[in-house]
Amino acid sequence: MLAKTKKQTVIKKYKTHQDDTGSPEVQVALLTEKIKDLTKHLGEHRKDVSSRRGLLQMVNNRRKLLNYLEKEDEKRYKKVIKALGLKHKENIE
Repeated sequence: MLAKTKKQTVIKKYKTHQDDTGSPEVQVALLTEKIKDLTKHLGEHRKDVSSRRGLLQMVNNRRKLLNYLEKEDEKRYKKVIKALGLKHKENIE
């Protein structure tokens, strides 16, 4: 779970307009932060199966949001991918 201040910082960095809290860019950035935290947790607690399941769900949800963003506006998609340091689908295949 993200701290309130960390969450607000991420939202400020990736928002697309003044009152933005739910654009795909913001959602992907928040999910990425949660994934990083949970990955660190799973490094210490290897047998935590329920957290591992939650991590997989977050990764899948982020992938769906990125697919949507790529379909709607490829320019915004590439900007978010680059800012977050994620891999392109083309580089994975």
